[in-house]
Amino acid sequence: MAEMKTKGFLDYQSGAPVDPRVVEAMLPYMTEHYGNAATFHTAGDAPREAIDHARDQLATLIGAEPFEIYFTSGATEANNMALKGAAMRLRKKGKHIITSVIEHRSVITPSKFLEQEGFEVTRLPVDAEGFVDPAAVEEAIRDDTVLVSIMMVNGEIGTIEPVGGIAEIAKRHGVLFHTDAVAALGWIPIDVTTLQFDMVTLSSNDIYGPKGMGALFIRKGVRIESILHGGGQEKNMRSGTENVPGIVGFGKAAEILKAEMPADVERIRRYRDRLIDELMTGISDTALNGPRERRVPNNANIRFAYIEGEALLLSLDMDGIQLSSGSACSAKTLEPSYVQLAMGIKHEEAHGSLQFTMGRWTSEEDIDHVIEVLPGIVKKLREMSALRPGMEYDKSQFGKDDHHEESDE
Repeated sequence: MAEMKTKGFLDYQSGAPVDPRVVEAMLPYMTEHYGNAATFHTAGDAPREAIDHARDQLATLIGAEPFEIYFTSGATEANNMALKGAAMRLRKKGKHIITSVIEHRSVITPSKFLEQEGFEVTRLPVDAEGFVDPAAVEEAIRDDTVLVSIMMVNGEIGTIEPVGGIAEIAKRHGVLFHTDAVAALGWIPIDVTTLQFDMVTLSSNDIYGPKGMGALFIRKGVRIESILHGGGQEKNMRSGTENVPGIVGFGKAAEILKAEMPADVERIRRYRDRLIDELMTGISDTALNGPRERRVPNNANIRFAYIEGEALLLSLDMDGIQLSSGSACSAKTLEPSYVQLAMGIKHEEAHGSLQFTMGRWTSEEDIDHVIEVLPGIVKKLREMSALRPGMEYDKSQFGKDDHHEESDE
């Protein structure tokens, strides 16, 4: 494993470090092989071959064919391409889309745009652990339904959604199925040869590649409209001069991930379990957001009663620990997590949540440090807080016995 200095960084979901081996692979395409891949002269040969190789690397990671991979500027563009492209292509067949209330903003916002264009969107609720009910998906499907889009993993609470079963339901009804797999890639296996996904959104930075790079898997035979028009790159699906260094980096990150994922997953799962066990045992009035078992190995999301997450974040940052209280895309609003509110968690409780996400360079020392300093920070902030026991909290959510029961589920 390449060396990196990331001491105290437990916010991998918002932005993972780039692996030095990825940077090394990218550098020649910034300085030496600088030609445009779309040209016919020899300066374009190396960039064109590098793009083809990266497409092979990413396809190998998820069990796809290389021609089913379309590079984008990131997961946001890929999600927009999937939703808008499918909706526009199939609008004569129907104008009904099914998604969930806890999707990433890059699915929520395009779905709102489509509503303005005359589409109807059904947003399914989730249960107290953040799961979408496959039966609810089937019940929501209508004759005019053209697309179901449910995320594979919720990056904030770590819930692994039952997308395999949902995809089968969609296929049985002749409806396209798309999944945002950004928070899943690298932590749970994705094999599109066995999973009946029509479209899958992927992100480079979440697997230690460069930011600003993503991809959309589109299964052979699935037709969607392009939402970017220009020079016809990516087989007319995504026009624009290719970001060759970024594509090379994404491909290299995928190659490394395939080789190192099993060891990374096992190590990080141990860290996650220790973090959850020790924090919830050592700090009173805590609860785990999301399920204990059916969650990705790198995510621990815990809420602390009678305290605000922003104060926790600032105090931890001063102690050299960086993490989030929710989705990075919602961080600037200072509003409680819409994901947690959808799970039935009260407004004031959701404000007291911390999201720990770990990755390739997380160390045992990072976990030790959190376990050492966080109880004292929580105690101090609770003493200063205007929130007190007896307010609007549902005490049953936070009792010592209750959270031990939750840990055993």
